[in-house]
Amino acid sequence: MTAPSHPRDDAQPDDRDDVGVLPQIRRTTRWSRIWRPFWVLPMTLVVVATVVGALLPEWELAFDESLPYVFQGGADGARGMLSTIAGAMISVTGLVFSITMVVIQLASSQFSPRVLDDFLSSRITQSTLGIFAATFTYALTVLRSVQGASGEESFVPQISVTLGFLLVLASVGTFLAFIQHITTSIQVSSIVTHLGSSTMSVIDRYFPHADEPAARRPDREWDPPESAPVLQLEAVEHGYVVEIGYRRLVDWAAEHDAVVQVLTPVGRYVTEGAPAVRIHGLALPERRMVMNGADDEEHQELADRFDLGTVRRAIVVEKDRSFNQDPEVGVRKLVDIAERALSPGINDPTTASQVTNELHRILRLVVTRRDLPEVVERDGQIRLVHRPQRVAELIDLALEELLHYAEESLQVPRQVLFVLGRLRPVALPEYAEVLDHWERVTRQIVERARAEDEKAYTRREP
Repeated sequence: MTAPSHPRDDAQPDDRDDVGVLPQIRRTTRWSRIWRPFWVLPMTLVVVATVVGALLPEWELAFDESLPYVFQGGADGARGMLSTIAGAMISVTGLVFSITMVVIQLASSQFSPRVLDDFLSSRITQSTLGIFAATFTYALTVLRSVQGASGEESFVPQISVTLGFLLVLASVGTFLAFIQHITTSIQVSSIVTHLGSSTMSVIDRYFPHADEPAARRPDREWDPPESAPVLQLEAVEHGYVVEIGYRRLVDWAAEHDAVVQVLTPVGRYVTEGAPAVRIHGLALPERRMVMNGADDEEHQELADRFDLGTVRRAIVVEKDRSFNQDPEVGVRKLVDIAERALSPGINDPTTASQVTNELHRILRLVVTRRDLPEVVERDGQIRLVHRPQRVAELIDLALEELLHYAEESLQVPRQVLFVLGRLRPVALPEYAEVLDHWERVTRQIVERARAEDEKAYTRREP
């Protein structure tokens, strides 16, 4: 019997099932992982420039006469020009690298080490370093093709030398773009706005709209059947869960008439050997089996029979959290920036107030969405049990630590009161309790601050 193919995660399921509210994910492909490291794009440009610099002069040997509108100098002039380009480019490459390191150090100390990924993933920074290094290697590669000396029989690859000059112009343009990018990217307004926009994009894909039929259903209770066999898959690598292919897991569970229980939610850390997934309802040789990734014969037979590789591939673990499917990661970074700004060493409450404004933008969207169901049914059968992120947890994450470190601040607690007042008219009724809680906490902080001010004023009176 041929197993049915798994539909893509973005396929439209039947609205009668809970599958319709499962989050759409921006899948991390192998191609995107290849291009993610900082060095890949610069190294690619260097390799391409070296290959072009080696092959283009060989192609020019077919021309016996001088070409118009290209380099018209002799062999000595070509050598001088290429040598100047190579020397200048390697010097400016060092300058660009030094500027990048200074900006990274400044961002790490002033804001948070968690925002470094945004700087290192910038294509402008990668392209600038790549074009400068590529121009350097191209000039050196073409320089070896210049033959003879001026005034005697010689070979000057005119097109190749002209292309080197054009690469210099491109380097100047990218350098100006790099300077503009660096000066704007270290501004706190640019950082928090970028984090806020990325977080809202994830929230829009993760939390269902309030009018979704499955989102309005009450949470179901699920207890694993005592008589059903259990297959436990343990994690084989450590890191953060950045992506779960919910719909792929539901399809797999429906195909094998089982229930998949995901034990580690998105955004949480998992270590090797920790329980990751439990599968209930499979026809197993034992009542309870644990698969820890060992390549023994019995485990391999089970993996092949039930296609357990699909289950493992549906859960992606990486060393750092990302915006793929994790609404909390952006809020975590914003709160870190606010905490750093409120620390005694920096004492910049205005930056914390700017972060509060961005959190207001995020929370205004999230309080209009509903929570994902923990128990997911398909065709009337429970197929997936998981622990999704909750709207109330996101609100707690945004306000709890911020208010804790802002107790000595005058700006931030009052700004939080303003935000809570603006959230109430748009928030769904089920979030009134958590908003009331944080309003009470914030008012207590403001009242204590006012009392301290009055005491200080009384002590100053003669």
